[in-house]
Amino acid sequence: MQYLYHEKASNSSIVLSGDAHRYIFKIRRHKLGDIIALRDIKSEEIYLHKIISIDKKEAHLSLQETQMMPVGAKKELHIGWCIIEPKNIEKVLPILNEAGVSKITFIHCKRSQQNFKLDLERLERILLSSSQQCGRSRMMELDEIESLKEFITLYPKSYMLNFSHNNIEEHKDIDTIVVGCEGGFTSDEMVFFDGQKVVGFDTPLILKSESAVCAVALKLII
Repeated sequence: MQYLYHEKASNSSIVLSGDAHRYIFKIRRHKLGDIIALRDIKSEEIYLHKIISIDKKEAHLSLQETQMMPVGAKKELHIGWCIIEPKNIEKVLPILNEAGVSKITFIHCKRSQQNFKLDLERLERILLSSSQQCGRSRMMELDEIESLKEFITLYPKSYMLNFSHNNIEEHKDIDTIVVGCEGGFTSDEMVFFDGQKVVGFDTPLILKSESAVCAVALKLII
């Protein structure tokens, strides 16, 4: 763990209880007098707190130092991801967060199963846990939109990942890209993209949506 999230991390004194208390003292084995790093995910500051008292349920911390310490990817990448089964999204979301994806907009595409419902609060909890582990100072943004047409209206410079000889490796400047769900895009959706804005991987293999989205993030960011 690179830091502990606490919504009041910037306060001069705070109280740890519940899961945070158990994690710091039962798992991390911190003790009286230790300095621990906290963030509130709202800013780039990291807050160094000293443990000044501990009991079985609570610990009191005192702010010792504030440092400006931004940690994140060197470039911004926004992925429009046509919705797939939520449990598969949850599996790869930490990978995308660690890679440094700045935002994911989940799109209800034509071939997305309509019974899939996203729990954005649950996804944010997964991101929060991932951010504490990888050190990321600002959490990835999440959004949801009703159609690919609406997404392209909002982000007209978007690229599409699809089967193409236009290799994604030659387009490192992409800042917004759409990744399809299982079954890909319909012909009605393909017309939203100029041919030069359709990119692909240099491989004969067919990737699942969750594999493709991870490959996109790693190739364009890292």
